[in-house]
Amino acid sequence: MEIVAFRPEHAEAFRTLNEAWIAKHFAIEPKDREVLEDPEGRIIARGGKIFMALEGGRPVGCVALIRMDDGGYEVAKMTVSEEMRGTGLGRALMQACIDEGVRLGARRLYLETNSALGPALGLYRAMGFTHLPPAPTPYARADVFMERPY
Repeated sequence: MEIVAFRPEHAEAFRTLNEAWIAKHFAIEPKDREVLEDPEGRIIARGGKIFMALEGGRPVGCVALIRMDDGGYEVAKMTVSEEMRGTGLGRALMQACIDEGVRLGARRLYLETNSALGPALGLYRAMGFTHLPPAPTPYARADVFMERPY
């Protein structure tokens, strides 16, 4: 298994991996569509990063770092395919974000999630994220807000 920087040929996998987990638990929202239909324009061109996890060259997970105005990066669109859950891939993707944040000189990593996603919340806590008060968000499903300062 390897984690690589996003390339244009990963756009379809980035979209389908994220649509699968979002649709399983929630409704796909307008903000999701905006990002998933143009990851290069909405994330990379604005100073962000996307990492793809590959198993035998096949995309099996992904995560994005979206540049924020405060010098931080939002961890977003993180998912691992059903068959790869429980393998440590989520932890490896989050570690890639943490390492990239250091490289970029980020002041913090931020994320929004949902309280029903227990395994994800456990991972975030284990990786040093702490809870924040609620904040305005374009996502109806977001009811948990966390950060990891540097």
